[in-house]
Amino acid sequence: MLRHRILKTFKKDEDGAVTVDWVVLTAALVALTIAILPALWLGVDGAVDDMSASFTSSDSFSSQGNNVTATTVD
Repeated sequence: MLRHRILKTFKKDEDGAVTVDWVVLTAALVALTIAILPALWLGVDGAVDDMSASFTSSDSFSSQGNNVTATTVD
């Protein structure tokens, strides 16, 4: 009788199920992050290359306000 009551209580207990849910959600979040990182790296790398190219070009532009003109850097 005691064994039957223990098994019945164990069957109704959901604490372990909640833990499993959190483990699955965390694993999915980690997998999604790992899947997205290469795309982010490519985008950031491309943006850095574009900025680097614009900094090394001969034209310098300013957005300081009115009456500001572009200058050529030698």
